[in-house]
Amino acid sequence: MAEIKDPENTLILETTQGQVTIELLPDLAPGHVARIKELAREGAYDGVVFHRVIEGFMAQTGDVKFGKSDGKSFDPRRAGMGGSDKPDLKAEFSNMNHSRGTCSMARAQDPNSANSQFFICFDDAGFLNRQYTVWGQVTSGMDNVDKIKRGEPVVDPDKIVSMKVAADVKA
Repeated sequence: MAEIKDPENTLILETTQGQVTIELLPDLAPGHVARIKELAREGAYDGVVFHRVIEGFMAQTGDVKFGKSDGKSFDPRRAGMGGSDKPDLKAEFSNMNHSRGTCSMARAQDPNSANSQFFICFDDAGFLNRQYTVWGQVTSGMDNVDKIKRGEPVVDPDKIVSMKVAADVKA
């Protein structure tokens, strides 16, 4: 695991493929980082599937309504169509490049429609720059992200087993 410089701004994801550590970027996207941490602390992401995974592009997850495998509204056919019960977020676009390991918010057509879904880039996706809000960067475990099953939709998808703010994890 990577050295954690700022536990309050680091996420630890346990996925079905192994651990992934993400450095949060609150200076770049304070509202989005606050939302991700809020949902992580509520356990909202625990059990959520990677519902859209495109080779050479990205792995998308975070539908806490239809994508939570042990939730009452879980529906693999609708995973990717839901979010949280919290209001959508105002876009916080930046010049940060969507490079390998970049974590960015998914959204609908409206730039201010990000809610809970996010994706992790497998490769450079610079064409997304200034159109999607970057909120984090994988610092370790990218090899585990690379192992996530591909598909649109994914058959027998991998999932986030747990997602925690490092400051909340007992050593």
